[in-house]
Amino acid sequence: MRRLAIAFAALLSLTVPAFAHAAGRGFVMLLPTGWVIAGGALAVLVSFAAVSLLPRLAMKVPSPVPPLAPVVAQVMSLISALVLAVLIVMGFIGPRDPVENLLPLAIWTLWWVEIVMLHPLFGNLWESINPLRGPAALLTGRFGRAEAAAPLRYPAWASYWPAIVIFFGFAWFQLVYPAPEDPAALAVAVLVYLGVSFAGVLAFGVKDWLGKADPFAVFLAQLGAAAPLGRGGLRWPGAGLLSLPVLPLSGVIFVLLTLGTITFDGFANTFLWLSTIGINPLDFPGRSEVMGANTLGILLVSGVLAAGFFAAVRVGWTWAARPGSFARLCGRLVYSLIPISIAYHFAHYLSDTLVKSQYLLLALNDPFETDADLLGIGHAHVMTSFQNTASGALAIYAAQTSALVIGHVIGVAVAHSMAVEEGLSPQRVMKLELPLALCMVAYTGFGLWLLGAAAIS
Repeated sequence: MRRLAIAFAALLSLTVPAFAHAAGRGFVMLLPTGWVIAGGALAVLVSFAAVSLLPRLAMKVPSPVPPLAPVVAQVMSLISALVLAVLIVMGFIGPRDPVENLLPLAIWTLWWVEIVMLHPLFGNLWESINPLRGPAALLTGRFGRAEAAAPLRYPAWASYWPAIVIFFGFAWFQLVYPAPEDPAALAVAVLVYLGVSFAGVLAFGVKDWLGKADPFAVFLAQLGAAAPLGRGGLRWPGAGLLSLPVLPLSGVIFVLLTLGTITFDGFANTFLWLSTIGINPLDFPGRSEVMGANTLGILLVSGVLAAGFFAAVRVGWTWAARPGSFARLCGRLVYSLIPISIAYHFAHYLSDTLVKSQYLLLALNDPFETDADLLGIGHAHVMTSFQNTASGALAIYAAQTSALVIGHVIGVAVAHSMAVEEGLSPQRVMKLELPLALCMVAYTGFGLWLLGAAAIS
């Protein structure tokens, strides 16, 4: 019942995502960030030493959380689909200003940040409020019942490749396209995604399409597995990742792509990247001038991240005398990056979400700009002053840095637990996981550097 209540509460607040970017700070902090970076990296290194010296601290694989009854999930999905339909209409006929139109605010703030960040706390809520499941059950005559056999068998060779292609398109639209928050353009993008997804669900079935081909269902299921709330109560954060199946190569690349895109989103706004592509950050010409460079940038950063991961696992695997299959080891250890992805998602969008959430409330209060006062908040104004004070900026920075360090520490613990599962001696376990742990230490420092390196918003 707790899970149902949380999912329903998330659904009631659902409005489609609005692809927002982290806003630049209005207050320049003269902090010794070098010490912060060093301290964060050291904390991750110490956590690795702790779990290596105390191998019995490895997480236990928890029991899976039972799914909701089909009829409950399908009803919630239909409500979600109805809300989404209204939001798409709002994208076409509502206000043109992205901070006044519910569609961009719902997609980029409510969904892509707030609802997404509920998953690492409460589990896979998207499984219940996904707007595809209910309509598909109605169209196939299976409403209130379990899914029947699909007309087509999902091809084994496809694996997670459709999810990679769709997610890259999503990331390109969010990070490269000149106007991802334009209500009409966003409405068209959502319709294209829904058209492809419904075709896939009807052809290959809900289980196969949402289990492998739909990037958001896959991504949110992985985030939900890291939640500390599981069957029987609390569990260690990240413990649920140990129960996930071994990913094939395409699944590993998908996880690396999701982390690589959020990393590039922060890196694209730094002096280092802008100077590399010949742009003066003090005279930024706009997105249309950097579309080609940023498209390559997404691929470059994701590729470097993937190369680092595979190299680290390969070195550890070789050093530990090659226990088991290298491909299988990659398909397990890549889950240790999920807590890091969660941390980056939170840290990257925190500042912007604190502002955009206020715009979302104002848009809900008067969605058609008719001077309505549906929420009873009158003519409230968006407050951004907390970003312009030392105490406010410091509080945001502290929350961001803490999240990054904690995410990496949990990632180290997950990787250690998976290494212990191999049944090796403590010395071989240490050799197996040390190269990946050192990569996580370096990535911690890089992530903390990104927080203070933004040149533009």
